[in-house]
Amino acid sequence: MAAELHVELVAADRQVWSGEATLVVARTTSGDIGVMPGHQPLLGVLESGPVTIRTGDGGTVVAAVHGGFISFADNKLSLLAEIAELSDEIDVQRAERALERAKSDADASAERRADVRLRAVAVR
Repeated sequence: MAAELHVELVAADRQVWSGEATLVVARTTSGDIGVMPGHQPLLGVLESGPVTIRTGDGGTVVAAVHGGFISFADNKLSLLAEIAELSDEIDVQRAERALERAKSDADASAERRADVRLRAVAVR
């Protein structure tokens, strides 16, 4: 069995996902980061983007994350997000409509949120 780390993905309003993983890839203000078991302790600021979690059983969990923090110590990774949605919870048609509406309204933050949702679904 491969080494694993414990992952908690939490949004402001709920626990989104919790479990064991072999790799987590997230976007921070310093760039993309991959965290594996035994990684050096870290604390960073999350940028909006997809987070990919490779689970211990060989599966993949993808979430659209919109801001927050990432912390790793003692083989425990915490992703504390302002907003987070699992890719299988995302309504693609609604996200596409939101993207078009944001573009026509010139709302950059809404456009970024819709784009991240669609990228998370594409990664899945």
